[in-house]
This record gives sequence, C-alpha cells and structure tokens, in this order.
Amino acid sequence: MNKRTAGFLSLITFTLLALAYFLHLNKWVELPSPLLATVRWLFIASIVTYAIFKRSLTTWILTSMVIGIEIGMDFPTFSQNLKVLSNIFLRLVKTIIAPILFATLVVGIAGHSNLKQVGRMGWKSIVYFEVVTTLALIIGLVVINVTGAGRGIEVPPGLHETLPDVKPQGWQEVILHIFPENFVKSIYHGDVLPIVIFSVIFGIALAMVRPDKRKPMLEFSESLAEVMFKFTNIIMYFAPFGVGAAIAVTVGHLGLDILGNLFRLLLDLYLALTIFMLIVLLPVALIIKIPIINFIKAVSEPVSIAFATTSSESALPKAMENMEKFGVPGKIVSFVLPTGYTFNLDGTTLYLSLASIFVAQAAGIDLSFGEQIVMGLTLMLTSKGVAGVPRASLVILLGTAASFNLPLWPIMAILGIDELMDMARTSVNVIGNTLASCVVARWEGEFDDEKAKNFIPD
Repeated sequence: MNKRTAGFLSLITFTLLALAYFLHLNKWVELPSPLLATVRWLFIASIVTYAIFKRSLTTWILTSMVIGIEIGMDFPTFSQNLKVLSNIFLRLVKTIIAPILFATLVVGIAGHSNLKQVGRMGWKSIVYFEVVTTLALIIGLVVINVTGAGRGIEVPPGLHETLPDVKPQGWQEVILHIFPENFVKSIYHGDVLPIVIFSVIFGIALAMVRPDKRKPMLEFSESLAEVMFKFTNIIMYFAPFGVGAAIAVTVGHLGLDILGNLFRLLLDLYLALTIFMLIVLLPVALIIKIPIINFIKAVSEPVSIAFATTSSESALPKAMENMEKFGVPGKIVSFVLPTGYTFNLDGTTLYLSLASIFVAQAAGIDLSFGEQIVMGLTLMLTSKGVAGVPRASLVILLGTAASFNLPLWPIMAILGIDELMDMARTSVNVIGNTLASCVVARWEGEFDDEKAKNFIPD
C-alpha cells in the first residue's frame, strides 16, 4: 500500500460513513448504534493508515482531531481524563514563548541597528490592525442583524455555569498592563505584550552600545533563538496527542447535541468569520501578492493547533517559525505576531460584536445602528486589555451588558457553546496575525517572494 492507495481507502470509508448516517438520520434505514460506531472506527483506521504514509505533522494533527471527536462521543466520561495531555502540551508551549520572543526581537533590532525601522513597523502594524478589526466589527453587526439569531431564543436548561471573578479594568489599568513591572513576573504570568516591550527596549539599548560590548549578547541571543526553534520542533511532535486530547475533552463535555436553540448563533459566527476571510483577508493577501496556496500550507498547522486548544498562545511558536520560512524576516515576525495578539484580534472582535447584539435580541431590546456601533467599539477597546483572562470574551460581554443595561441570562446561555465558538475565533485570530506579518513585511519591502513560492511544510 502507498500514500495514494491509503488516501483512496480513506475516501471510500468516509463516503460509506456519510451514506450510512444519511440513511439513518432520514429514517430510511434503521442502523444499530454498534454498526455506526464500527463504520466510524473503520474510517479512523483508514485515515491513520494515510497519515502513516503521508508522514506530515499537520496530517497527524488533523487525524488526532478526528480520533479525539470519536473518543469524546463514545467515551465521554473517560475523555475528561485526557485533559492532562492537552495541559501538558500547553505548558510546554508556554515555556517557549518568552525566550523565543526575547531572542528574536533582540537579534532583529540590535543585529541590524536600524532603530527607525522599529518605529515604522510599530505605526504600520497599528494602522493595519485597527482597519482590519473595524471591518471585522462591521461584518459581525451586519450578519447578526440580517439573521436575527437572538430573536425568540429559548435558553436550554443546564447551561448556567460560574464565570471567573475578574476585576473590571479602566483605561489606566489597560495601559499599565502593557509595560513590564518585572520581566520575570511577566514570563511567569505569560503576559506577552510586556515581554515584547522589555525585549524591544533591551534590543534598542543593545544597539546603542559599543560593538565589542554588543557582540557577546548578540551572539547569545542568536544562539538562544536557534535553540528555541529546535525546542519548538521537538515539542510539536507531542502536538497530535495534546490536540486530540483537547478535542476529546470538549466533545465529551459538551456532546454534539448541546447546541439546540443556540445552533443558529454558532452558524452565524462561522458564517461571519468565513465572510470576513473571503472579503477582507483574501483581498489583502491578493493585494500584497503572496502565493495563497502556500500561505494556507504555512498557517494550516498553527491554525489546527489553535482550533483544537482554543489558545492563540499554543500556535504562536509554530506560526512564527512558519512565517519565517514563508519569507517574512524574523525581526518583523517577532514584532508583529505577538503585538497582534493584543491589538489584532479579528475573530474575537467579530464574535463580540455579534454576541452583544445577540444578547439584546434575546432580551427583546431593539438597539439603533448608532447604539450598536458604540457598543461594538466599546467591546473592541476593552478586549485589548484582558489577554490571558479565562473566558475573557464572556467576561467582557458581562461588563458591557451591565454598562448598556442588558440582561445577563443570554450570556450564560452563550457560555454553554463558548468552547465551540472559541475554536473558530481563535483560528481566525491566528490567520489574521500571520497575514499581518506578511503585510508589514511587504510594506517594508522585505518580503522574500522566493521563499514564499518555494515554501514546503514540515
């Protein structure tokens, strides 16, 4: 058997699985549950065989997601024990972030001694971020107003969970959070932006000292960056286990029938995110003339990791590595990507605009378009100060609902499907930020077209 035969076998088993479920769901043929489970496991066996021949990490990650879904469906109680695997993966990834950001930023700034470029990258990134997130906000508002998913909704029982207690942050706290109080403390808490600010200032300071004093630290940073990229490659071998476990835990916890009356909201989010990618991100990619197919290959692995773990942080190291291979200079990647995780949350912004109007619709409150814009802008601004807060989007929604006199019960209902929604918005956040690094690189005239055309995923 070769790769082509294995792929053909997977296609056949998938077709049989789809046909069996089509006949069963339409009640044309009553198929016993053990038979359906057998067909599903045969399909899994076929794609595992294909993954063995394909020998691609991305293929194994996608395969592990399918296996995780099946484990969550068939063994929901057991699946909750797998959370330890996903937590191990996330912990390992978090160990990479601070050293890789520090090393790549210091090398990018001090290695070229071009301090003016740092300032240029900063304002170009912010301009691009704000334009794109505003478009995401508008698309979210348009979709939810057209579909009216919140009108007439009934809250399914059992969706009331406890949200984390989070102290509301004013604009002073948001600004203070950007600047590091203690570098080690920022590493401990996983605060990406303070790490970036410290690394940028350190790189600028290093660029200003004499060459003989600069060289040892620069060589150390270059060596550290190389080691951390190898470190990333080693950890990524564990990614299929961590990703599969994360999916199994989610499906086992929520089930596949949890959506009920909230299914329309979920569809709205996925529809709106798809529209955003097609009419905003795709044209941007075409305008800056990057090879679309190779870009999809470059982001597929970090996006699949983000989708399964619902964590942008887990995708950051691989996204940085792949963007460098794709032709974006390391100094731009290490600046734009982590900064974008605070200022360029396209998926989260779209979700917040959609969910806030959903809450008003569910409560029977008609908001004017002007009021909707004000609410959306409020959400967009407040979302930039809560990176790292568990279920941060829901915490933001609660605060905004109180400010605009909206009831809280629709937000508690959304909590039941938040994990499924988080998968989509986190994936779009990663896509948006990787594309942003390409935009800034092209804007700076440093995008390597040859690397992009010849990109080959691991």
